[in-house]
Amino acid sequence: MIDLQNVAYSYGGGELLSDMTLKLAPGSFHFLTGPSGSGKSTFLKLCYAELLPTAGRVTIFDREVRGMSRDDVARMRQRIGVVHQDCQFLDHLSLAENVALPLQVAGREVAAEASDVLDLLGWVGLKAQVAALPPSLSGGERQRAALARAIIMSPDVILADEPTGNLDWEMSVRLLTLLVELNRMGKTILIATHDLNLIRTVKAQVSARVLRIRDRRLQLAGADL
Repeated sequence: MIDLQNVAYSYGGGELLSDMTLKLAPGSFHFLTGPSGSGKSTFLKLCYAELLPTAGRVTIFDREVRGMSRDDVARMRQRIGVVHQDCQFLDHLSLAENVALPLQVAGREVAAEASDVLDLLGWVGLKAQVAALPPSLSGGERQRAALARAIIMSPDVILADEPTGNLDWEMSVRLLTLLVELNRMGKTILIATHDLNLIRTVKAQVSARVLRIRDRRLQLAGADL
């Protein structure tokens, strides 16, 4: 689904990531860890063509990203849901309207899919906040809303960048449990996180591969996890 071969990325005259090779197979679950500033967010951006590699090759759904037009990239991203740590919403729109925005951008009839939006908000535990405006939401509610928005198009792959970074332990586990459920539905999951305790907790529930960025390179995490 997503295949990186000998990928490098340079920024500001220096190489941030080097010689990275990884294949995300359908239905797989991966964690990506490493210290702050190691390049985890950059790696995720390479996985959905927000950034292009300075060396090597990135193939997404059997298409090399360098050969994709802007329209090709837009269509490809409908199959990849991204959850950012600092999730942004339009504060003048209700929660339901924010979650439905990807449908509108894709040219689909939002009114015809309103029941799906409500069902999805119920699944992430936000049924009572359907009409709420984003400023009134707690951190945990915002992150669950961000997950709902990321999967409203029923993507094949979900990439999450430190999705629990601003949450307490209980809410972090709750959010990761939702991602585990999505994986059991056949979705491919890649989560960037520095929280090793969270990784250990989830690995008890699902078969997950743990990767670490160290010295600009990607490696399998060792037994210290």
